Amino acid sequence: MPQTQSDLSQDSLCLDRQLCFPLYAATNLLGRVYRPFLDPLGLTYSQYLVMLVLWENGPTHVGALARQLYLDSATVTPILKRMQDHGLLTRHRDPSDQRHVTVHLTAHGAALKDRAQEVPHALSHQIGDALGQDVVEDLRANLRDLVTLLAGRLHKPVGVALQNADIPQKLK
Repeated sequence: MPQTQSDLSQDSLCLDRQLCFPLYAATNLLGRVYRPFLDPLGLTYSQYLVMLVLWENGPTHVGALARQLYLDSATVTPILKRMQDHGLLTRHRDPSDQRHVTVHLTAHGAALKDRAQEVPHALSHQIGDALGQDVVEDLRANLRDLVTLLAGRLHKPVGVALQNADIPQKLK
């Protein structure tokens, strides 16, 4: 029996048909896989991401940090406060522009980098060995394209149709 329009619309609401769900589930599961590696460092996954940016870039404005992590400043600020309370970083208002807060690693935060070196290797072995490094690299590239696409969508007015030309080639 052919599907009716109602059947098709109901089908689109199935959890397994959602693009967002496997991404959401993978993110949650990755956070749980990271936990045994990050707990000894005293870091949550969100704090680990902040540390990665600071280890790579050095002192950074809160706004730039938030943009790099695709978060808003209101989400990043409590994370930074907890990290400051744990002695990992300091926050200072920019004397030339009081609206900007710059984040600096403390000696303790900088030293943590040596202990964190094993985290990406351990995860790479767990995931890369299971899926294969080529699959992992393709997945990373496709997800970066998706992040670029979605970030671009956030800067367009609501109701603007997604144009085929806006979709990265790999996602077409």
